[in-house]
Amino acid sequence: MIDITKAKKEFKKYVEKYDINNPKIRLKIAHIERTSAIARKMAESLKLSKEDVELAELIGLLHDIGRFEQVKKYGTFVDHLSENHAKIGVDTLFKDGLIRNFIEDSKYDKRIELAIINHNKDKKDITKNISDRENLHIKLIRDSDKTDILYILTFEDEKAVWESDNLEEEKFTDEIFREFIEDHNIVYKNRKTHADTLICHFAYAFDFNFDYGLKYVLDNKYYEKLYKRFNFKDEETKERFKEIYDITNNYIKERLKGYYD
Repeated sequence: MIDITKAKKEFKKYVEKYDINNPKIRLKIAHIERTSAIARKMAESLKLSKEDVELAELIGLLHDIGRFEQVKKYGTFVDHLSENHAKIGVDTLFKDGLIRNFIEDSKYDKRIELAIINHNKDKKDITKNISDRENLHIKLIRDSDKTDILYILTFEDEKAVWESDNLEEEKFTDEIFREFIEDHNIVYKNRKTHADTLICHFAYAFDFNFDYGLKYVLDNKYYEKLYKRFNFKDEETKERFKEIYDITNNYIKERLKGYYD
């Protein structure tokens, strides 16, 4: 049995030990709560069972639990400058036994663990040889997470999101731009600038498993707002950004052609 009300209370209790005045902590709490709600709605849109809807909501609540220790210990959300936050989260829940605070029944543990550890991986690195149901929950949290991240990118503080307060002064590196143009898939370890991370966010559009998230993004004009947010000083970077935006926008419109019309 999944008691989502109890899980939410335990989540609030867990985050109380962190500095609520830290903007990164506040940002992450709000992101987790919205992602959990999106995951539930996405699962409902797919007409999944009550059990799977509640499990999707619970995974949304737990997917970024490793972020709090990451920020406390390293002061950053950048995994390659600290640790993989998904690994921190899985260790906290399953090695330290915290998972039983959120759900008493252990029968969902493997699905929860797989979903969390895979939610931020490059698509090609997602765990193989797993069940359809396990894969379903990986897809749900990956889509839900991206949907809310794109919301965050449209208005949250630049320093808190990109850890830079002069993104418009930066440039896209040739390798990251090439990866986007050629197959819209970014190898995260190749990033050199904060602006490269911005390209990664546009590549999200090509990694949505279900139309629900893309429709949400389209309805709220997240990519349009994100594109208009930055006016790069370097002319080549400005031209590249326009090309990235056009490719992304055209892809979404084509994929959702019936919905968009």
